[in-house]
Amino acid sequence: MNLPVTTIVYGALLIVLGVTGYFMSGMVSVTALIPAFLGIVILVSGVLAQKESRRKLFMHIALVFGLLGFLGTVGALPSLITMIGGEEVTRPGAVIGKSVTAILSLVFLIIGVKSFIDARRKPAA
Repeated sequence: MNLPVTTIVYGALLIVLGVTGYFMSGMVSVTALIPAFLGIVILVSGVLAQKESRRKLFMHIALVFGLLGFLGTVGALPSLITMIGGEEVTRPGAVIGKSVTAILSLVFLIIGVKSFIDARRKPAA
C-alpha cells in the first residue's frame, strides 16, 4: 500500500466532509469546516511525502494531525450510537461529521502505524 497516496485520499475525504458539513449547516457554522482545514494539512503532507527523501518527515506530520483529528472527534461516537438507536441528540449534523472524522482518522492511524511497523521490519535495501 502506498501510504502517501492513502494520505492524500484521507485528506481529500476530510476536505469533502468539512465543505459538505458547512453547506449542510446553511453556511452558518464555520466549525463545520474544521475537518477541511485538517484535511488540507494532511493532503499537503501526503503530496510532499511523494518524494522519498521527505517521506518520513511528512508522514509523521500527517499521522500527528490524524491523531489530533481522532482525539478531537472520538467523543461524538457515543452520541452517534444514541442516534442510531433512534433517540434525538443536539446538533445531529455535528455528531455525524465528527463521527465520520473519528472513524476515518482511526482507519488512517491504523494503516499508518502498520506501515511504519512494516518499514522498520523491512531490511534496508
